Amino acid sequence: MTDDSSRDHVVPGSDEELQTPDVRGYDFRGTFDFAEMLASYETTGFQATQLAEAVEIAEEMQEADATVYLTFTSNIISSGLREAVAYLVREGYVDVLITTSGSITEDVIKTAKPFKMGEWDADEAALREQGINRLGNIFVPSDRYVWLEEYLYDFFDDFFAEKKIRTPTAFARELGETLDDEDSVLKQAADNDVPVFCPALTDAEVGNFLYYYRQGYDSEVGIEILDDYDKLIENGLLSDTTGLIAVGGGVPKHHAIMTNLFRGGADYAIYISTGMEGDGSLSGAPPNEAVSWGKIKEEDKNYTQIEAEATLVFPMLIAGAFKQ
Repeated sequence: MTDDSSRDHVVPGSDEELQTPDVRGYDFRGTFDFAEMLASYETTGFQATQLAEAVEIAEEMQEADATVYLTFTSNIISSGLREAVAYLVREGYVDVLITTSGSITEDVIKTAKPFKMGEWDADEAALREQGINRLGNIFVPSDRYVWLEEYLYDFFDDFFAEKKIRTPTAFARELGETLDDEDSVLKQAADNDVPVFCPALTDAEVGNFLYYYRQGYDSEVGIEILDDYDKLIENGLLSDTTGLIAVGGGVPKHHAIMTNLFRGGADYAIYISTGMEGDGSLSGAPPNEAVSWGKIKEEDKNYTQIEAEATLVFPMLIAGAFKQ
């Protein structure tokens, strides 16, 4: 083997110049410009470029006057992203919320009692003795749930007074109407007529207290979910264009894409996820998998996924697409 032939293996030639943008990041020299920094993400590479794609798709949703579904899991409300979600609802940027029971639980608690910063590396047994619950590096004292139980019992009396069987959307709306906190997602949703769908309403402390209430006060009360499913499907069918912003996975994300299946798929989709595709779970499934099911339409650049933790990138998406 000659030196020339071995060199071909190590340094193969490339005759054509790629017709794509140069990789280049933000130049921090001079006066800082946040909008320009976000714009530079398009050519930064990796997940920064995915975020830039998401900003573009979110802007297209708005230009198309799409019915925008925002789905999120309870940890979003546990964190400081609660205020971000409330902002999107308050300003009219989203039309439908789909979330978990934990989101409702924690949104109500935060109207009266804040969550506290903690640490990841904590003595769990000591926390248990102190009555402190840990959510990552966020601490939630148990007295919050004692307060919530009292608050909800008063609410349940009124909520079930005229009708024994209610829906999760009615629950979220009427509960939101009782709250006095501008940063409350439920209050903003009630004030701005944005429905909050929660297909797994029993899967948190709200569900526990509903169980206790029915056992101790009124065995005839209940929550009916199929009426809400009908509404969600019908609203999608009546929409000319739909867009999804799925922050995290689980039931909220799938509820949005599944109900859009009835209209031939969502027109736009943005996923923010740390889920792993390799285990076949819905939480880790990327948007192109939903295309195979007909839950998202396949058009040119109508969906993207940011593989990153939401507290890092969701505020950047809002700043780029909804605040500029």
